[in-house]
Amino acid sequence: MDSESTVTTCYRHPEVECHVRCTRCERYICPDCMREAAVGFQCPECVREGARSVRQSRTVVGGRVSAVPVVTYVLIAVNVLVYLAELVRPEIVDRFAMVGAGLLGPDGEHYLWVDPYPAGFSPEGLVDGEWYRLLTGAFLHLPPTEGTFGIAHIVMNMLALWNLGRLVEPMLGRVHYLALYLLSALGGSVLVLLIAPEDAVVGASGAIFGVGAAYYVMARRVGVDMRQVNRFMTGLLLWLVISAVVTSWEGHLGGLLAGGAVALVFAYVPRGSRRLLIQAGACVALAVVLTVAAVLKVSELTGGGIAQ
Repeated sequence: MDSESTVTTCYRHPEVECHVRCTRCERYICPDCMREAAVGFQCPECVREGARSVRQSRTVVGGRVSAVPVVTYVLIAVNVLVYLAELVRPEIVDRFAMVGAGLLGPDGEHYLWVDPYPAGFSPEGLVDGEWYRLLTGAFLHLPPTEGTFGIAHIVMNMLALWNLGRLVEPMLGRVHYLALYLLSALGGSVLVLLIAPEDAVVGASGAIFGVGAAYYVMARRVGVDMRQVNRFMTGLLLWLVISAVVTSWEGHLGGLLAGGAVALVFAYVPRGSRRLLIQAGACVALAVVLTVAAVLKVSELTGGGIAQ
């Protein structure tokens, strides 16, 4: 009696004969569909189903774990590209620097607002509705016309961001880290507005100080050897003191305070289903407080006099 053997084919490629089954669903799979598993092989659908059932790893603050600090690299790239744009169009600095309630005088200097303002003066900055300057100033740096210090400004800031960002971003996760960076930049700009509104300020230092504050908070949270961290913070505070002489200490201090506040919320909100909601609410609340402070300060200055 003749008998014919049953020919088995791949469930995804019926034209391909095969003899291997998926260890989960037991369907036949060809070599192109085989995915190596702990035991035997699985089909692509079972592999995807298994991946969905695996719990996503989270950082200590609830963010998604990311081994590569992509946000840090992107921020550095944006700062460098903007600086290269400054080489071609130096007027970018005057257009996007952090300027409070300002007038641009015919001599090119920045002045505080007065209404009505004298002939030859033109409004600029936040009082002219250019609220974007609160953030865009953090992506600008001193132009090459400032000499060696102009180039050193961006080089020093990007080196600091490179070293700090690669430590802090994996601790927080990309979304948490970006929120902290932007709020630190905003905090630095707002403190400049509150204390020295006549200054045209540029630089990522405020945001970087915020990242530095987050590094200190997170190091304490995860139990890092604080001797090394304390040495780092001593250097950061020394930089803050030096900046009082050579650059905008207000921006540095504002970034430090904002970044520290955000990091504290991220690090110490208890775990639970509402943790991310509380963290997001705290970030929104801080952004609102900073914005209201900026609006009130501009309103106050628009009723004042003119001064260089």
